[in-house]
Amino acid sequence: MLAALAAMMMTACNQKAEQQEETTPVASVKEKSDLKLAYVEIDTLMAQYQLCKDYNEVGNTEGENIQRTLAQKQRALEQHYAAVQQKYESNGFTSQAELERAQASLQKEQQELQELNARLTSSFQEQQMKYTEEMRDSIQKFLKSYNKTKKYDMIFSKAGDNILYANTAFDITQDVLKGLNKRYVRRPEIAAKLKSKEAKKDAKNKK
Repeated sequence: MLAALAAMMMTACNQKAEQQEETTPVASVKEKSDLKLAYVEIDTLMAQYQLCKDYNEVGNTEGENIQRTLAQKQRALEQHYAAVQQKYESNGFTSQAELERAQASLQKEQQELQELNARLTSSFQEQQMKYTEEMRDSIQKFLKSYNKTKKYDMIFSKAGDNILYANTAFDITQDVLKGLNKRYVRRPEIAAKLKSKEAKKDAKNKK
């Protein structure tokens, strides 16, 4: 998600620059010395923007649930395999046909597990892409509104060392973060998922 947000904000800046090139003569841009610039720390945004925190928490929970489901299915398959192997070694099968049916059953369970793995993984990835898209749209819409009064010519994203040096006077991270959190309203389905997780946690602690 961090990489996706960084790429998103860099793309937004490039698009703004392209729009300026289309509407402003090249000579004017080169001669202009009073460009108003700013940057946002993506790491801080990801760590403190409540939408990002909520979606990361929900994503982690969903990922853990998938891992737990697959692990349970895997253990059941291994137990079934061990039972068939033990029966075979103890000459428990009365015929070749019975043995083949047992082997076919194992193969079917294995195939079903593989299909379940692919289905759950694909669904999880699609959901994460949806979350990332919502975060990107949220930030883009806010910056568009935010810049109506701030009038920045360009807002950069700073993630890791993609910007080697920047004067902290151009850092608007906290201002943007404050505005994002102020306007954030948790979606009902996300609130329900977080509430369910908290309820399970409380129930576990009471045991």
